[in-house]
Amino acid sequence: MESLKEVVLNLSQGIKEEVVSWRRHIHMYPELSGQEFKTARFVAEKLREFGVDQVVEGFKGSTAVVGLIKGRGEKTVALRADMDALPTVEKTGKAYASRIEGVMHSCGHDAHTAILLGAAKVLCQLRDYLKGNVKLIFQPCEERNDCKGAKWLVENGVLEEPKVSVIFGLHVFPELPVGFVGTKPGALLASSDVFRIKILGKSTHASRPHLGIDPVLMAAQAVNTLHHIVSRYVDPLEPAVLTIGKIEGGFAENVIPDEVSLEGTIRTLNNEVRERIPKLIEKALWGITTAYGGAFKFHFEEGTPPLINDKETTEFVLRETGELLGEDKVVVLEKPTMGGEDFSVYLQRVPGVFIRLGVRNEEKGITYPLHNSKFDIDEDALPVGVAVESYLALRWLIENGSQ
Repeated sequence: MESLKEVVLNLSQGIKEEVVSWRRHIHMYPELSGQEFKTARFVAEKLREFGVDQVVEGFKGSTAVVGLIKGRGEKTVALRADMDALPTVEKTGKAYASRIEGVMHSCGHDAHTAILLGAAKVLCQLRDYLKGNVKLIFQPCEERNDCKGAKWLVENGVLEEPKVSVIFGLHVFPELPVGFVGTKPGALLASSDVFRIKILGKSTHASRPHLGIDPVLMAAQAVNTLHHIVSRYVDPLEPAVLTIGKIEGGFAENVIPDEVSLEGTIRTLNNEVRERIPKLIEKALWGITTAYGGAFKFHFEEGTPPLINDKETTEFVLRETGELLGEDKVVVLEKPTMGGEDFSVYLQRVPGVFIRLGVRNEEKGITYPLHNSKFDIDEDALPVGVAVESYLALRWLIENGSQ
């Protein structure tokens, strides 16, 4: 008689061609954040086809799709995938390359969506093993802070009715070989906040700078000073990044303009550091602009919090994925990374774990990083992801569903 592990692995491998076809379809027709209408329709149709008990398309006016597979038990496990693409011109040259000009799944959300569809199909076939419910969250707008992503869904009750007890999510990871998974307890990803600055001066002819107030000079001082905030005001043992990624200002080489705009991001793993840095930015800007007779406007936009994996649930994930795939295929990641992910919002409400899924294959030339115009995955990773999500949901409910 097959063990549950063998059943899950065989079912996941058995639908590989379907999952690959779903992923390629989604990849060819990517949609930007908040515009995932066709993707959501495709997802909802598949869930109904599989026999998912409840399918809510357009969850409370968003483009989210939420499904529920009912088992025998009160507790509920949630599995989450993100669906949005990025404004990237694809350069892979693959037959399934994006057919939407200037839009590409360069972060792997096409794979995440296809994997969760695969897990839904497997779990529907294994209802008799379910000691509780599985909620399927197909989330829009992970790539932007200003539309209906994780924060909006949580605030609008996606973790309720039925109440979610634990949540799992995964993300393709080109730094791990295909067939491997990795995670770690505690901080895995950083907060992701953005800021916008306007340095205000007084326009004049470039040959008579003494008659104006130069915002370009103040902006140059600001760039240098702000980058010193991390090196001089943050404990060296606390990871933090402040990057100014955009500067815009001026009209011509012989005109000192009225203003210069700067935009940047702040990444931290510590909430106390996260709160301090915007205050230090304002203090530095006040000093610079006051010294030169100018002024400034500062806008700070809080994004996603640090992603903190629950310690006990991570131990469960490492144990169970080791049992499923083999301990040699499971990596305890040594360090967090400073990228951001709004899965962190779910983890502020319920315990859970975010998992890295290896998709790298150097022999096939699949080595490009996330958000690159040539990013792709080894599709052999897809049934691995299906098996991991399915098995974790089943095993968690077996261990905890009757408690």
